[in-house]
Amino acid sequence: MATESGTAVTADSVLRPLPRPRAATARPGRAPAPPEAHAVAAASDGGARIAAIVIAAAWHLGVALPAVLRAGQGMAAPTVVAVGWLVTALVGVGAGVRLLRGGLPPARSLAVALLVVDAAVVAGAGERFLFSTANWVWGGLAWFFLLALWQRPVRWLLVMLAAHGAIALTAVVLYGATAPADLSRATMYVYGTSTLPVAVFVGAAALTAQARDRAATAAAALAVAAEREAAERARTERQERLALVSGTAEEVLAELAAGDADPADPAVRRRAVLAAARLRRLIAESDDVPDALLHELRAAADLAERNGLPIDLVAVGTPPELPVEIRRGLADPLTAGLAAAEGWARLTVVAGPDEVVVSLVTPDHDGPDETTTGGGGPVEHLHERDGEIRWTQTRWRRT
Repeated sequence: MATESGTAVTADSVLRPLPRPRAATARPGRAPAPPEAHAVAAASDGGARIAAIVIAAAWHLGVALPAVLRAGQGMAAPTVVAVGWLVTALVGVGAGVRLLRGGLPPARSLAVALLVVDAAVVAGAGERFLFSTANWVWGGLAWFFLLALWQRPVRWLLVMLAAHGAIALTAVVLYGATAPADLSRATMYVYGTSTLPVAVFVGAAALTAQARDRAATAAAALAVAAEREAAERARTERQERLALVSGTAEEVLAELAAGDADPADPAVRRRAVLAAARLRRLIAESDDVPDALLHELRAAADLAERNGLPIDLVAVGTPPELPVEIRRGLADPLTAGLAAAEGWARLTVVAGPDEVVVSLVTPDHDGPDETTTGGGGPVEHLHERDGEIRWTQTRWRRT
């Protein structure tokens, strides 16, 4: 026979099983985390962002600003110190808004601006206020480093703090505060004002990673449990269906063995063919193939062809992945129709992403219908006969 495109298609070619898909190449390393894990990690990171913003704002407004106002004109360049405070506040607002919206601030430009402010404020505070809170960059600027470098590598923060310490040490040397007590005080200032921001920075990253890992583990466990439950339910359904189909086959075989049924009787032969076709389709359900519906229909068509029924099978389009229940609803009436067919049969599958239509046309003949007109549910079922042909159709639409 020939399809609409003119390509020759034989019964052997259309009934041949589809090739199995190639195994996907596994990517090295860890599997990507599921969306649920990223959502949990984002929530954890969001809380840490808020904490860092609150600490930086509280320090800048509650500690630095009062100290600058108290020192006033006593500093070497109070205007420089005030402008530095204002620039840092603007940097904090910009970085905070970005962080609260889920983004990241421009790290390099903000880092350069903060280091310039660092040097300017140290110089503007002067020797008198070198170790005073009026020289607010000692303790407060590191928190703005944290905001500017959020989610960047920790080495970036360490480099910034090292530059901050170098600026402070340079000021200590230039102002001649090189006595052991002054050097010890400077060291403790740098150490004390750096360790807590580093701890918050590293701790936030660690907690976010841990939250992501735990959520990914929980999601994987739930997925495994769901798959296990689905597999168990599918196994139970298959056992029940196998028992039903096997019972029909055993009933026919028992009647034949007891002599209560005549093998030459067309009705008995139809019952036997139908039972065999349903068993074969049930076995085909568990095969791992790209197009499960076509595979199951080919299994039924192959059995009918082996019993001497010429069959044309035409498939147009690729069926989407369908649950077993939908495939059964589409295939079962056609399987019954093939078992009762005489002379010839034409099986057509027209598929799209949102609809699948399966039709069977066979010559009409004496005898009862093997299928009945149905409706409702996810699969529509139609059956007609006019004395010349029998037409059976099943249709599924995505809702």
